[in-house]
Amino acid sequence: MVAIAVLALTFRPARLELPAVNIGDLPPASPPASMSISALPTGTYDSPAALTYRGGAWSETRHLAATAILVRHPKGNLLIDTGFGRHIDEHIKLIPPMQRTPQTKGVPAVDRLAAGGVHPGDIAAIIPTHGHWDHVSGVDDFRGVPVMETAVGKRWITSKAEGTEVINSLRGINYRLYDFDGGPYLGFPRSHDVFGDGSVVIVPAPGHTPDSVVVFVSLPSGARYALIGDLVFQMEGVDIPAEKPWMLRWLIGENNIVVRKDIALVRAIREKFPQIHPLPAHDSRSFGAIPVFPASAR
Repeated sequence: MVAIAVLALTFRPARLELPAVNIGDLPPASPPASMSISALPTGTYDSPAALTYRGGAWSETRHLAATAILVRHPKGNLLIDTGFGRHIDEHIKLIPPMQRTPQTKGVPAVDRLAAGGVHPGDIAAIIPTHGHWDHVSGVDDFRGVPVMETAVGKRWITSKAEGTEVINSLRGINYRLYDFDGGPYLGFPRSHDVFGDGSVVIVPAPGHTPDSVVVFVSLPSGARYALIGDLVFQMEGVDIPAEKPWMLRWLIGENNIVVRKDIALVRAIREKFPQIHPLPAHDSRSFGAIPVFPASAR
């Protein structure tokens, strides 16, 4: 009974105390005029709000997004995450039973793109925000398309650590290794500029998983997005701020210190540069800011 009472306390509302951070100046970006961004919703899965951020209600159901993002750029089109793929039912069977929740399957990214005339050969690379099942299931539908990973991320995946069951079940993944070869970016210590024009910049954020990244996308209009993966599950994690409940963080194996620092960075970025919009990978409400393919925003 004492243990149950203590566990219950870890779900109570508590404002997360964050470290002081310095994000510096807004990095320059010169996105080409034809660059655009589109959302590819592939489905949702249900969770009590209480399991998505500390203080959420057990009585409220959140429909967690599994959405891919298409970035069209004259130097090559990118997919950031892939969401649920064509074989999602088989992939769900590979994850621990306690992680399986009711799902609503949508149109896989590969089929939604094909309906709009975009085929796997038109995609230059896939950038997973990390290797968990709900971000990489669709990789299986884009055979041969390079999947961008760092050496550290690839080692974590090939170690067959918990959480990598699905990505390790996929055969013939064409990994393209990259380094964080650029300097600091908005307080993150290193960066990788994909096209060399500041339009798509990846930074390390290894708190949720060792391969986790944040992807910054800058559009010709001046709007910018920070695709923050599972740094937080819902925007309340940034807004309040509130971390995930202890039980979830423990099961995932998160690095609390790194996660808290990165949440602090994202909050500071949004406050100083309101044109940058953070997008947690599973917050369906946040993705409303990005048009659904074939529509796009520039």
